[in-house]
Amino acid sequence: MHDIRQIRDNPAAFDAALARRGVAPQSDAILAADTSLRALQTGIQTALARRNEASKAIGQAMARGDKDGAEALKSEVAALKADLPEQEAAEREQLAALQALLAALPNLPADDVPDGEDEEGNVEISRWGTPRTFDFTPQEHADFAPALGLDFETAAKMSGARFAFLKGPMARLERALGQYMLDRQTEGAGYSECVTPLMVRDEAAFGTAQLPKFREDLFQTTDGRWLISTSEMSLTNAVREEILAEADLPIRMTALTPCFRSEAGSAGRDTRGYIRQHQFSKVELVSITRPEDSDAELERKTRAAEEILEALELPYRKMLLCAGDMGFAARKTYDLEVWLPGQNSYREISSCSNCGDFQARRMNTRFRREGVKGNEFVHTLNGSGLAVGRTLVAILENYQQADGSVDIPAVLHPYMGGITRLEPIN
Repeated sequence: MHDIRQIRDNPAAFDAALARRGVAPQSDAILAADTSLRALQTGIQTALARRNEASKAIGQAMARGDKDGAEALKSEVAALKADLPEQEAAEREQLAALQALLAALPNLPADDVPDGEDEEGNVEISRWGTPRTFDFTPQEHADFAPALGLDFETAAKMSGARFAFLKGPMARLERALGQYMLDRQTEGAGYSECVTPLMVRDEAAFGTAQLPKFREDLFQTTDGRWLISTSEMSLTNAVREEILAEADLPIRMTALTPCFRSEAGSAGRDTRGYIRQHQFSKVELVSITRPEDSDAELERKTRAAEEILEALELPYRKMLLCAGDMGFAARKTYDLEVWLPGQNSYREISSCSNCGDFQARRMNTRFRREGVKGNEFVHTLNGSGLAVGRTLVAILENYQQADGSVDIPAVLHPYMGGITRLEPIN
Protein backbone atom coordinates (compact mmCIF):
# COMPACT_ATOMS: atom_id res chain seq x y z
CA MET A 1 0.00 0.00 0.00
CA HIS A 2 1.18 3.51 -0.71
CA ASP A 3 1.48 6.50 1.61
CA ILE A 4 -1.18 8.99 0.54
CA ARG A 5 0.81 11.83 2.09
CA GLN A 6 3.74 11.19 -0.24
CA ILE A 7 1.38 11.23 -3.21
CA ARG A 8 -0.09 14.56 -2.05
CA ASP A 9 3.37 16.05 -1.54
CA ASN A 10 4.84 14.96 -4.89
CA PRO A 11 2.32 13.47 -7.32
CA ALA A 12 4.67 13.89 -10.30
CA ALA A 13 7.36 11.77 -8.63
CA PHE A 14 4.77 9.09 -7.81
CA ASP A 15 3.59 8.92 -11.41
CA ALA A 16 7.18 8.85 -12.68
CA ALA A 17 7.99 5.89 -10.43
CA LEU A 18 4.87 4.03 -11.59
CA ALA A 19 5.84 4.73 -15.20
CA ARG A 20 9.06 2.78 -14.61
CA ARG A 21 6.82 -0.22 -13.90
CA GLY A 22 4.75 0.34 -17.01
CA VAL A 23 1.77 1.78 -15.12
CA ALA A 24 -0.09 4.83 -16.43
CA PRO A 25 -0.27 7.99 -14.24
CA GLN A 26 -2.59 7.50 -11.28
CA SER A 27 -2.10 10.55 -9.07
CA ASP A 28 -4.99 12.58 -10.54
CA ALA A 29 -7.55 9.88 -9.78
CA ILE A 30 -6.04 9.18 -6.36
CA LEU A 31 -5.93 12.84 -5.34
CA ALA A 32 -9.48 13.41 -6.58
CA ALA A 33 -10.69 10.50 -4.43
CA ASP A 34 -8.60 11.79 -1.52
CA THR A 35 -10.08 15.28 -1.87
CA SER A 36 -13.62 13.90 -1.88
CA LEU A 37 -12.86 11.79 1.18
CA ARG A 38 -11.38 14.69 3.11
CA ALA A 39 -14.37 16.88 2.19
CA LEU A 40 -16.72 14.24 3.58
CA GLN A 41 -14.60 13.91 6.72
CA THR A 42 -14.57 17.68 7.19
CA GLY A 43 -18.34 17.79 6.76
CA ILE A 44 -18.81 15.09 9.39
CA GLN A 45 -16.47 16.83 11.83
CA THR A 46 -18.28 20.12 11.28
CA ALA A 47 -21.64 18.46 11.81
CA LEU A 48 -20.47 16.75 15.00
CA ALA A 49 -19.03 19.98 16.36
CA ARG A 50 -22.25 21.85 15.58
CA ARG A 51 -24.34 19.09 17.16
CA ASN A 52 -22.31 19.30 20.38
CA GLU A 53 -22.48 23.08 20.37
CA ALA A 54 -26.24 23.09 19.77
CA SER A 55 -26.80 20.43 22.45
CA LYS A 56 -25.08 22.63 25.02
CA ALA A 57 -27.04 25.66 23.83
CA ILE A 58 -30.34 23.88 24.47
CA GLY A 59 -29.74 23.84 28.20
CA GLN A 60 -28.66 27.46 28.17
CA ALA A 61 -31.82 28.47 26.27
CA MET A 62 -34.02 26.55 28.71
CA ALA A 63 -32.26 28.18 31.66
CA ARG A 64 -33.10 31.66 30.42
CA GLY A 65 -36.66 30.67 29.51
CA ASP A 66 -36.23 30.73 25.74
CA LYS A 67 -38.48 27.79 24.90
CA ASP A 68 -38.78 28.66 21.23
CA GLY A 69 -35.03 28.93 20.90
CA ALA A 70 -34.60 25.60 22.69
CA GLU A 71 -37.07 23.87 20.40
CA ALA A 72 -35.32 25.27 17.34
CA LEU A 73 -32.01 23.95 18.63
CA LYS A 74 -33.56 20.55 19.35
CA SER A 75 -34.83 20.39 15.78
CA GLU A 76 -31.38 21.29 14.49
CA VAL A 77 -29.72 18.60 16.62
CA ALA A 78 -32.26 16.01 15.45
CA ALA A 79 -31.62 16.91 11.83
CA LEU A 80 -27.85 16.66 12.33
CA LYS A 81 -28.22 13.24 13.97
CA ALA A 82 -30.47 12.06 11.16
CA ASP A 83 -27.99 13.13 8.49
CA LEU A 84 -24.90 11.61 10.14
CA PRO A 85 -25.50 7.93 9.20
CA GLU A 86 -25.77 8.88 5.52
CA GLN A 87 -22.65 11.04 5.70
CA GLU A 88 -20.71 8.29 7.51
CA ALA A 89 -21.83 5.73 4.93
CA ALA A 90 -20.63 8.03 2.16
CA GLU A 91 -17.32 8.42 3.99
CA ARG A 92 -16.88 4.63 4.25
CA GLU A 93 -17.70 4.21 0.59
CA GLN A 94 -15.24 6.90 -0.46
CA LEU A 95 -12.52 5.50 1.82
CA ALA A 96 -13.03 2.05 0.28
CA ALA A 97 -12.78 3.56 -3.21
CA LEU A 98 -9.51 5.32 -2.35
CA GLN A 99 -8.06 2.18 -0.75
CA ALA A 100 -9.06 0.14 -3.80
CA LEU A 101 -7.16 2.56 -6.04
CA LEU A 102 -4.07 2.34 -3.86
CA ALA A 103 -4.28 -1.44 -3.37
CA ALA A 104 -4.31 -2.07 -7.12
CA LEU A 105 -0.96 -0.36 -7.67
CA PRO A 106 2.44 -2.12 -7.41
CA ASN A 107 5.25 -1.02 -5.15
CA LEU A 108 7.55 1.72 -6.43
CA PRO A 109 11.02 0.60 -7.58
CA ALA A 110 14.08 1.57 -5.58
CA ASP A 111 16.36 4.16 -7.13
CA ASP A 112 19.08 1.61 -7.95
CA VAL A 113 16.70 -0.74 -9.79
CA PRO A 114 17.44 -0.62 -13.55
CA ASP A 115 14.80 0.53 -16.02
CA GLY A 116 13.27 -2.07 -18.31
CA GLU A 117 9.97 -3.53 -19.42
CA ASP A 118 10.60 -7.26 -18.97
CA GLU A 119 13.31 -9.85 -18.33
CA GLU A 120 15.35 -8.44 -21.19
CA GLY A 121 16.07 -5.44 -18.97
CA ASN A 122 17.46 -7.50 -16.07
CA VAL A 123 21.11 -7.03 -15.20
CA GLU A 124 23.51 -9.87 -14.47
CA ILE A 125 25.45 -9.15 -11.28
CA SER A 126 27.63 -12.26 -10.98
CA ARG A 127 28.09 -15.92 -11.88
CA TRP A 128 29.30 -18.84 -9.81
CA GLY A 129 30.53 -22.20 -11.00
CA THR A 130 31.34 -23.60 -14.42
CA PRO A 131 28.70 -25.63 -16.26
CA ARG A 132 29.75 -29.25 -16.53
CA THR A 133 31.10 -30.60 -19.80
CA PHE A 134 29.31 -33.84 -20.71
CA ASP A 135 30.72 -36.63 -22.87
CA PHE A 136 27.13 -37.35 -23.96
CA THR A 137 24.16 -35.16 -24.84
CA PRO A 138 22.48 -34.16 -21.56
CA GLN A 139 18.74 -34.64 -21.41
CA GLU A 140 15.97 -32.61 -19.84
CA HIS A 141 14.81 -34.11 -16.58
CA ALA A 142 11.31 -34.78 -17.95
CA ASP A 143 12.83 -37.25 -20.40
CA PHE A 144 14.84 -39.44 -18.01
CA ALA A 145 13.59 -38.76 -14.46
CA PRO A 146 10.35 -40.79 -14.76
CA ALA A 147 12.51 -43.93 -14.85
CA LEU A 148 14.05 -42.81 -11.56
CA GLY A 149 10.75 -42.30 -9.72
CA LEU A 150 9.50 -38.86 -10.79
CA ASP A 151 6.10 -40.09 -11.92
CA PHE A 152 3.82 -37.67 -13.76
CA GLU A 153 1.39 -40.26 -15.15
CA THR A 154 0.28 -41.58 -11.77
CA ALA A 155 -0.25 -38.04 -10.49
CA ALA A 156 -2.25 -37.14 -13.60
CA LYS A 157 -4.65 -40.03 -13.00
CA MET A 158 -5.71 -38.60 -9.65
CA SER A 159 -5.05 -34.87 -9.99
CA GLY A 160 -4.58 -33.90 -13.62
CA ALA A 161 -1.68 -32.01 -15.18
CA ARG A 162 1.09 -30.24 -13.28
CA PHE A 163 1.28 -32.65 -10.38
CA ALA A 164 3.90 -35.30 -9.63
CA PHE A 165 4.07 -38.54 -7.66
CA LEU A 166 7.58 -39.16 -6.30
CA LYS A 167 8.65 -42.70 -5.47
CA GLY A 168 11.44 -44.38 -3.55
CA PRO A 169 14.86 -42.70 -3.51
CA MET A 170 13.48 -39.82 -5.62
CA ALA A 171 11.04 -39.00 -2.82
CA ARG A 172 13.86 -39.41 -0.30
CA LEU A 173 15.99 -36.93 -2.26
CA GLU A 174 13.24 -34.31 -2.25
CA ARG A 175 12.83 -34.75 1.50
CA ALA A 176 16.60 -34.59 1.98
CA LEU A 177 16.79 -31.33 0.07
CA GLY A 178 14.12 -29.66 2.20
CA GLN A 179 15.72 -30.83 5.44
CA TYR A 180 19.19 -29.79 4.32
CA MET A 181 17.98 -26.32 3.35
CA LEU A 182 16.18 -25.87 6.68
CA ASP A 183 19.26 -26.95 8.60
CA ARG A 184 21.48 -24.52 6.70
CA GLN A 185 19.10 -21.59 7.15
CA THR A 186 18.48 -22.19 10.85
CA GLU A 187 21.95 -23.29 11.95
CA GLY A 188 24.02 -21.14 9.62
CA ALA A 189 21.96 -18.11 8.59
CA GLY A 190 20.13 -17.45 11.84
CA TYR A 191 16.54 -17.97 10.74
CA SER A 192 14.01 -19.27 13.24
CA GLU A 193 12.18 -22.37 12.00
CA CYS A 194 8.39 -22.11 11.93
CA VAL A 195 5.48 -24.41 11.11
CA THR A 196 2.73 -22.27 9.63
CA PRO A 197 -0.90 -22.65 8.53
CA LEU A 198 -1.32 -23.66 4.91
CA MET A 199 -4.58 -21.70 4.64
CA VAL A 200 -5.09 -18.00 5.37
CA ARG A 201 -7.99 -15.55 5.41
CA ASP A 202 -8.60 -12.63 3.05
CA GLU A 203 -6.87 -10.07 5.23
CA ALA A 204 -3.66 -12.12 5.36
CA ALA A 205 -3.62 -12.61 1.58
CA PHE A 206 -4.24 -8.86 1.21
CA GLY A 207 -1.45 -8.05 3.66
CA THR A 208 1.25 -9.68 1.54
CA ALA A 209 -0.43 -8.39 -1.66
CA GLN A 210 -1.61 -11.67 -3.16
CA LEU A 211 -5.08 -10.10 -3.03
CA PRO A 212 -6.72 -8.54 -4.86
CA LYS A 213 -4.46 -8.64 -7.93
CA PHE A 214 -3.48 -12.34 -7.92
CA ARG A 215 -6.81 -13.87 -6.95
CA GLU A 216 -6.79 -16.06 -10.07
CA ASP A 217 -3.40 -17.52 -9.17
CA LEU A 218 -4.64 -18.83 -5.82
CA PHE A 219 -6.71 -21.82 -4.79
CA GLN A 220 -9.64 -21.06 -2.47
CA THR A 221 -11.33 -23.48 -0.08
CA THR A 222 -15.08 -23.91 0.24
CA ASP A 223 -15.10 -21.82 3.45
CA GLY A 224 -13.35 -18.88 1.80
CA ARG A 225 -9.78 -19.41 2.97
CA TRP A 226 -6.83 -19.36 0.57
CA LEU A 227 -4.19 -22.06 0.16
CA ILE A 228 -0.81 -20.37 0.50
CA SER A 229 1.12 -19.81 -2.72
CA THR A 230 4.22 -19.37 -0.55
CA SER A 231 4.76 -19.40 3.21
CA GLU A 232 5.65 -15.72 2.87
CA MET A 233 1.89 -15.28 3.27
CA SER A 234 1.80 -16.87 6.71
CA LEU A 235 5.27 -15.94 7.95
CA THR A 236 4.97 -12.23 7.16
CA ASN A 237 1.45 -12.03 8.60
CA ALA A 238 2.78 -13.37 11.91
CA VAL A 239 3.45 -9.72 12.81
CA ARG A 240 0.31 -8.17 11.29
CA GLU A 241 -1.36 -5.41 13.35
CA GLU A 242 1.51 -5.39 15.85
CA ILE A 243 3.73 -2.66 17.25
CA LEU A 244 7.16 -4.23 17.66
CA ALA A 245 9.98 -3.10 19.90
CA GLU A 246 13.06 -1.85 18.10
CA ALA A 247 15.17 -4.24 20.18
CA ASP A 248 13.26 -7.20 18.69
CA LEU A 249 14.35 -6.36 15.14
CA PRO A 250 15.40 -7.90 12.87
CA ILE A 251 13.06 -10.87 12.98
CA ARG A 252 14.12 -13.73 10.69
CA MET A 253 11.78 -16.68 10.05
CA THR A 254 11.88 -19.70 7.78
CA ALA A 255 9.48 -22.51 6.93
CA LEU A 256 9.39 -25.55 4.66
CA THR A 257 5.85 -25.91 3.35
CA PRO A 258 3.85 -27.15 0.43
CA CYS A 259 2.80 -24.24 -1.80
CA PHE A 260 -0.18 -24.11 -4.13
CA ARG A 261 -0.56 -22.06 -7.31
CA SER A 262 -3.16 -22.27 -10.03
CA GLU A 263 -0.64 -20.83 -12.52
CA ALA A 264 -3.39 -18.83 -14.23
CA GLY A 265 -2.10 -17.21 -17.39
CA SER A 266 0.92 -19.52 -17.68
CA ALA A 267 -0.51 -21.85 -20.31
CA GLY A 268 2.21 -23.23 -22.56
CA ARG A 269 5.06 -22.39 -20.19
CA ASP A 270 6.96 -25.32 -18.63
CA THR A 271 4.09 -27.72 -19.10
CA ARG A 272 6.57 -30.60 -19.25
CA GLY A 273 8.38 -31.75 -16.18
CA TYR A 274 8.72 -30.51 -12.63
CA ILE A 275 9.46 -26.81 -13.14
CA ARG A 276 5.99 -25.28 -12.87
CA GLN A 277 3.62 -27.29 -10.67
CA HIS A 278 0.31 -26.60 -8.96
CA GLN A 279 1.80 -28.05 -5.75
CA PHE A 280 5.44 -27.76 -4.75
CA SER A 281 7.65 -27.42 -1.67
CA LYS A 282 9.75 -24.40 -0.82
CA VAL A 283 11.91 -23.14 2.00
CA GLU A 284 10.89 -19.52 2.50
CA LEU A 285 12.97 -16.83 4.20
CA VAL A 286 11.18 -13.81 5.70
CA SER A 287 12.74 -10.85 7.50
CA ILE A 288 11.18 -7.94 9.41
CA THR A 289 13.58 -5.01 9.83
CA ARG A 290 14.00 -1.33 10.54
CA PRO A 291 13.83 0.78 7.35
CA GLU A 292 17.52 1.63 7.42
CA ASP A 293 18.51 -2.05 7.64
CA SER A 294 16.46 -3.54 4.81
CA ASP A 295 18.94 -2.99 1.97
CA ALA A 296 21.68 -4.83 3.86
CA GLU A 297 19.19 -7.53 4.84
CA LEU A 298 18.37 -8.14 1.18
CA GLU A 299 22.05 -8.78 0.45
CA ARG A 300 22.28 -11.08 3.48
CA LYS A 301 19.16 -13.01 2.50
CA THR A 302 20.29 -13.46 -1.09
CA ARG A 303 23.65 -14.70 0.12
CA ALA A 304 21.93 -17.30 2.32
CA ALA A 305 20.21 -18.68 -0.78
CA GLU A 306 23.41 -18.57 -2.85
CA GLU A 307 25.26 -20.64 -0.28
CA ILE A 308 22.83 -23.54 -0.76
CA LEU A 309 23.53 -23.60 -4.49
CA GLU A 310 27.26 -23.44 -3.92
CA ALA A 311 27.18 -26.27 -1.38
CA LEU A 312 25.28 -28.36 -3.92
CA GLU A 313 27.84 -27.34 -6.57
CA LEU A 314 25.17 -26.05 -8.94
CA PRO A 315 26.32 -23.28 -11.30
CA TYR A 316 24.13 -20.18 -11.10
CA ARG A 317 23.96 -16.51 -11.88
CA LYS A 318 22.62 -13.59 -9.83
CA MET A 319 20.31 -11.16 -11.63
CA LEU A 320 19.07 -7.74 -10.54
CA LEU A 321 15.55 -7.43 -11.88
CA CYS A 322 14.52 -4.35 -13.80
CA ALA A 323 11.53 -2.25 -12.75
CA GLY A 324 9.18 -3.88 -15.24
CA ASP A 325 10.01 -7.48 -14.25
CA MET A 326 9.74 -7.25 -10.47
CA GLY A 327 6.95 -8.80 -8.44
CA PHE A 328 3.99 -6.66 -7.45
CA ALA A 329 5.07 -6.06 -3.82
CA ALA A 330 8.82 -5.69 -4.41
CA ARG A 331 10.88 -2.51 -4.52
CA LYS A 332 14.09 -4.41 -5.34
CA THR A 333 14.63 -8.05 -6.31
CA TYR A 334 17.51 -10.42 -6.99
CA ASP A 335 16.79 -13.62 -8.89
CA LEU A 336 19.14 -16.57 -8.66
CA GLU A 337 19.08 -18.62 -11.85
CA VAL A 338 20.52 -22.13 -11.83
CA TRP A 339 22.12 -23.73 -14.88
CA LEU A 340 20.05 -26.53 -16.45
CA PRO A 341 22.15 -28.40 -19.02
CA GLY A 342 19.13 -30.24 -20.44
CA GLN A 343 17.64 -26.87 -21.42
CA ASN A 344 21.03 -25.26 -22.05
CA SER A 345 19.90 -22.21 -20.10
CA TYR A 346 19.71 -20.58 -16.69
CA ARG A 347 16.34 -20.82 -14.91
CA GLU A 348 15.03 -19.04 -11.80
CA ILE A 349 15.41 -21.03 -8.59
CA SER A 350 15.18 -18.26 -6.00
CA SER A 351 13.77 -14.75 -5.87
CA CYS A 352 14.75 -12.47 -2.96
CA SER A 353 12.92 -9.17 -2.54
CA ASN A 354 12.90 -6.08 -0.36
CA CYS A 355 9.30 -4.87 -0.12
CA GLY A 356 10.08 -1.76 1.94
CA ASP A 357 7.03 -0.68 3.95
CA PHE A 358 4.58 -1.74 1.20
CA GLN A 359 3.34 -4.88 2.96
CA ALA A 360 3.68 -3.35 6.42
CA ARG A 361 1.17 -0.64 5.51
CA ARG A 362 -1.28 -3.27 4.30
CA MET A 363 -0.79 -5.27 7.52
CA ASN A 364 -0.49 -2.21 9.81
CA THR A 365 2.78 -3.49 11.28
CA ARG A 366 4.93 -0.88 13.02
CA PHE A 367 7.76 -0.58 15.50
CA ARG A 368 8.67 1.85 18.25
CA ARG A 369 12.18 3.29 18.47
CA GLU A 370 13.68 3.59 21.92
CA GLY A 371 13.28 7.10 23.29
CA VAL A 372 11.34 8.35 20.25
CA LYS A 373 7.66 9.27 20.23
CA GLY A 374 5.42 7.71 17.61
CA ASN A 375 5.67 4.51 15.60
CA GLU A 376 7.10 3.70 12.18
CA PHE A 377 6.25 1.05 9.64
CA VAL A 378 8.71 -1.85 9.47
CA HIS A 379 10.24 -3.11 6.25
CA THR A 380 9.53 -6.67 5.11
CA LEU A 381 11.66 -8.96 2.95
CA ASN A 382 11.15 -12.44 1.54
CA GLY A 383 13.06 -14.96 -0.52
CA SER A 384 13.37 -18.61 -1.47
CA GLY A 385 16.05 -20.58 0.21
CA LEU A 386 15.30 -22.54 -2.05
CA ALA A 387 12.44 -23.86 -4.17
CA VAL A 388 12.83 -27.58 -3.45
CA GLY A 389 11.37 -28.96 -6.68
CA ARG A 390 13.45 -26.74 -8.90
CA THR A 391 16.56 -27.65 -6.92
CA LEU A 392 15.69 -31.31 -7.47
CA VAL A 393 15.46 -30.62 -11.21
CA ALA A 394 18.84 -28.88 -11.14
CA ILE A 395 20.45 -31.86 -9.43
CA LEU A 396 18.88 -34.32 -11.86
CA GLU A 397 20.12 -32.43 -14.91
CA ASN A 398 23.55 -31.41 -13.62
CA TYR A 399 24.40 -34.77 -12.02
CA GLN A 400 22.92 -37.06 -14.70
CA GLN A 401 25.03 -39.91 -16.05
CA ALA A 402 25.14 -41.54 -19.47
CA ASP A 403 23.45 -44.72 -18.15
CA GLY A 404 20.41 -42.76 -16.91
CA SER A 405 21.45 -42.69 -13.25
CA VAL A 406 22.03 -39.52 -11.22
CA ASP A 407 24.76 -38.94 -8.66
CA ILE A 408 23.65 -37.28 -5.42
CA PRO A 409 25.67 -34.26 -4.19
CA ALA A 410 27.98 -35.11 -1.30
CA VAL A 411 26.40 -32.67 1.16
CA LEU A 412 23.13 -34.60 0.91
CA HIS A 413 24.62 -38.02 1.64
CA PRO A 414 24.03 -37.76 5.43
CA TYR A 415 20.32 -37.24 4.69
CA MET A 416 19.97 -40.13 2.23
CA GLY A 417 20.45 -43.20 4.44
CA GLY A 418 23.36 -44.54 2.45
CA ILE A 419 21.94 -43.83 -1.01
CA THR A 420 24.48 -41.97 -3.15
CA ARG A 421 22.98 -42.45 -6.61
CA LEU A 422 19.51 -42.61 -8.14
CA GLU A 423 19.18 -45.70 -10.33
CA PRO A 424 16.40 -46.50 -12.82
CA ILE A 425 13.55 -48.35 -11.10
CA ASN A 426 12.80 -51.77 -12.61
